Amino acid sequence: MKPIRSLAFVVNAEKPGAVELARSLVACARAKGLRLKQTSRFPIAQGYLKGWDACCVIGGDGTLLGVVREAAQEGVPIIGVNRGSLGFLTTFSPDEARAGFDEILMGRFRVDRRAMLECSVAGGPAGLALNDVLIKDELGTGLVHLEVFADGELVTDYLCDGLIFSTATGSTAYNLSAGGPIIHPAANVIAMTPICPHTLTNRSIIFRDSVRLRVFNRSGGARTRTLVGLDGQRNLRASKDAEISISIAGPRLPLAQQLGYSHFAVVRTKLKWSGGAAERQ
Repeated sequence: MKPIRSLAFVVNAEKPGAVELARSLVACARAKGLRLKQTSRFPIAQGYLKGWDACCVIGGDGTLLGVVREAAQEGVPIIGVNRGSLGFLTTFSPDEARAGFDEILMGRFRVDRRAMLECSVAGGPAGLALNDVLIKDELGTGLVHLEVFADGELVTDYLCDGLIFSTATGSTAYNLSAGGPIIHPAANVIAMTPICPHTLTNRSIIFRDSVRLRVFNRSGGARTRTLVGLDGQRNLRASKDAEISISIAGPRLPLAQQLGYSHFAVVRTKLKWSGGAAERQ
């Protein structure tokens, strides 16, 4: 990668140690003569990253998700520094960021271009999601009857608490909690996982990257509207029988990683898997 000459910071001031860490990294970047700016607002304002070389996000994965739409549209790599809990997306630890920030500023990092989902309701404006699209009852209090089509072919209908449509990146988020599979982030697929389905044989389905999915709410009675959540950052609403369209988006998220980054090492650490014996071989 080219050396970074302009760097935008997004800092979650509510995370312990985030402000102090930001102060240290900003001082390092300023000493190198970089053009800088900083905000504690997320989701960030439209246009915040336009014309910038990179964005350093200090917080948790939720903080980073408030930046992904703008970063993907502008093609700006995100350097995620974890001050949250799990940190599947904010993969730099504070110590790694402090120790290696000079190297990062010199462009010595790799960029993974992560697939995202595009979702629209009733032909309206499309929204982007890095992790997942969630469809559930608007009030979140009851079952919904959802009918799913893939490339015009009926898949099945679900009586469930909701459906999660996940990217490979988002497979370790809500999808995993609902019993869905872990998918390597390089896999260009969409996972569909029902939440508490009333048919025990309803399990996750993996679709290819070119699939066009359509979902319809066929619920009766008072449940005429569904909530469509994009990464927990933006909510759309769909009335009964309105088409919810989901597919792999054109833009991809440039996510900065260390040169020696290992996805499975991150998974082992975050999910507390074993693996020490294998690493010693």
